[in-house]
Amino acid sequence: MSKSLAPRPLGPIEWQPDSMPLIMGIINVTPDSFSDGGLFDEEDKALSHARQLAREGAHILDIGGESTRPGAQVVGLDEELSRIKPAIEAIATAKLGTAVSIDTYKAKVADAALKSGAHIVNDVWGLQREPDIAKAAADHQAPVIVNHWEKSIPADVDLLEAMKRFFDRSIEIALKAGLNDSHIILDPGIGFGKSFEDNLVILNRLEEIAAWGYPLLMGTSRKSFIGKLLDKEPQDRLFGTIASNVIAQMKGAHIFRVHDVEAHLDALKITRAIQQAK
Repeated sequence: MSKSLAPRPLGPIEWQPDSMPLIMGIINVTPDSFSDGGLFDEEDKALSHARQLAREGAHILDIGGESTRPGAQVVGLDEELSRIKPAIEAIATAKLGTAVSIDTYKAKVADAALKSGAHIVNDVWGLQREPDIAKAAADHQAPVIVNHWEKSIPADVDLLEAMKRFFDRSIEIALKAGLNDSHIILDPGIGFGKSFEDNLVILNRLEEIAAWGYPLLMGTSRKSFIGKLLDKEPQDRLFGTIASNVIAQMKGAHIFRVHDVEAHLDALKITRAIQQAK
């Protein structure tokens, strides 16, 4: 059973994790992301999409300047900064009432994004590729989303035990940098270094991860395990994504990183109402 979590700020949002699931809308300012590459890689397109996601009910807007899909091209520091800074500044200036997160593993990108108006750091490498990213977040007292991503886990090691050890290292990095427990959000890393079966195991055992005592973010949107199960391309995986996130909410997840905001807001409101019925 998951632990009760205290209220905490997420930028302009005063968040109570146990009573308020959050929707994070995805804005990839990249030419090569697996689902929406090239659609929002200009400042005006990114701002227009941000306005749409906010109208649909997004609580957080996640801005990413480097694709993490398998085989994606590595993006240099200057190129990533040139992609994300104009978008974040425009969205921050627009005052849409949402929190803004920066999806990066680079410390200098995180620092620049936070100075430009972002509120949250979302690191797919769990603070372990560039540990200075934790210091950048701490300098701004910004929450961090710690994603699980390991290149390999021995076959004889339980997946969740390996994930726990990884998260323990990430949490230690965060705390030593000057963050505290209320700044930390865990992401099990669906699709990151995981097999098809691993993704299903994580969703099935998610309540065990929730019991570790941190808010959980889920990023299943349009992922390949859904495509494999349904034999559908990314743009046609909405219903499968909703199913995975409804299950995740029932097992203790708190934030849902999605491409399709309105549909998820409706589905998760219904799920929450059923959970709370006496």
